[in-house]
Amino acid sequence: MITTVVVDDHSVVIAGVRTWCAVADPPIKMLDAGPTPAVAWLDPGREADVVVLDLQLDRSGPAYADLKRLVDAGRRVVVYSGRTDRETVLNCVDIGAFTYLTKAEGEEHLVAAIQAAAAGDSYTPPMMSGAIGADDRPHRPKLSPREKEVLLEWFHCESKEMVAKRLSITVSRVNQCLERARLKYAKVGREAPTKAALVARLIQDGHVSVDEL
Repeated sequence: MITTVVVDDHSVVIAGVRTWCAVADPPIKMLDAGPTPAVAWLDPGREADVVVLDLQLDRSGPAYADLKRLVDAGRRVVVYSGRTDRETVLNCVDIGAFTYLTKAEGEEHLVAAIQAAAAGDSYTPPMMSGAIGADDRPHRPKLSPREKEVLLEWFHCESKEMVAKRLSITVSRVNQCLERARLKYAKVGREAPTKAALVARLIQDGHVSVDEL
């Protein structure tokens, strides 16, 4: 059974997600929920396959530091937020969130995102797709440090399993980084479906040099 933990400070949201998970096919078990990221680190939440994270837990601003800590620890994080601005979405993608959903996207997308994250598959809901496609920041597409690290290691390795071992991450995390990089290039009309194509794109954009390959 897929398991999740929900970090949110609104009881009505937690109750709704709990219900959606219970009636999902197959059902998703919510191990814990609460208003602080601590529930994702303490039993039973630390055993959850997927962390559903509300980005705005207090008045201090988006919880980017908590998201980064979870991502760096190898947790699969679905950001589920009321924030709909493009900058916030892109920041979360760059940090390494598995996907970003607005709370307006509701049950269908949240359940599908949790299931995809647990399986190590990619999932791009409408808001995130639009934000990436409209990304007009300099030097786009912008790859996160982890994505670049995985890509560079992958260029040197024979398998994704070897990349995962060298970086002390899961194979699913390797696949997620590769898929995310391909998606970012596809969204700007520069598809990179093969390993060779990705190498070419990264050299063109200055993410890696020939000497690093």
